[in-house]
Amino acid sequence: MKFLRYGAPGAEKPGVLDEQGRIRDISGLTADVDGKFLSSRAFQDLQSMDCSTLPLVSGEPRLGACVGNIGKFICIGLNYADHAAESNMPIPKEPVVFNKWTSAVVGPNDDVRIPRDSVKTDWEVELGVIIGKTASYVDESQALEHVAGYCVVNDVSEREYQIERGGTWDKGKGCDTFGPTGPWLVTKDEVPDPHQLNLWLEVDGHRYQNGNTATMIFNVPQIVAYLSRFMTLYPGDVISTGTPPGVGMGIKPEPVYLRAGQTMRLGIDGLGEQQQRVIGD
Repeated sequence: MKFLRYGAPGAEKPGVLDEQGRIRDISGLTADVDGKFLSSRAFQDLQSMDCSTLPLVSGEPRLGACVGNIGKFICIGLNYADHAAESNMPIPKEPVVFNKWTSAVVGPNDDVRIPRDSVKTDWEVELGVIIGKTASYVDESQALEHVAGYCVVNDVSEREYQIERGGTWDKGKGCDTFGPTGPWLVTKDEVPDPHQLNLWLEVDGHRYQNGNTATMIFNVPQIVAYLSRFMTLYPGDVISTGTPPGVGMGIKPEPVYLRAGQTMRLGIDGLGEQQQRVIGD
């Protein structure tokens, strides 16, 4: 099933996508698509419900991030060997972990704002993993039992802030609007193998990224198990699992970065597409 959130920013309602691609309202069954819901019996029951019995939402409302009240937005860096190479960085022996601040989260088609004085704002299409069951010191063999589903994430990044300004990567990753998430939370029963998904990204119609999750260095069970050694993962936490090659920073002979007025379009097999207009601060 494909869960989503629709409506004005800060006032999103919970919904699902029916077989005809129409939005059905589930606000009579849950207040939000969030951690509380994902860990509830209602989440399980809805997956076997006939969607045609649910209220139909008219028009084409704005889509919010597919998860509300995200507790932690955790990212894995350099998780594709060819992306590590284009970044001139060694292949990691353990997952590279950093954070996006939850204030960066926006809807899948909301504007992405270039930060003030930024000249190196970049793109990264990534597979998002959404936690549905509390995970602490879990084994890889049980890790997927703690996953509610998957989504598309654009890990927008400011490379100067991330790499050239000292400290950790976080300050180049968590700027406002740098976390488009969605359009849908696709339950794991609809994604039989999260390691066989094509993912791609275009800027103004030019395809820069074209990869497959099969080439991830650390797979989803490994990532969930690894993170659970260092923190408790809670329902509603989001993990962004890294990007394939083709980011602006890696373009030869000269890097290419985002400019106001451009449009990003990106997607992952079975998980939907995003489209963002790039604006100046």
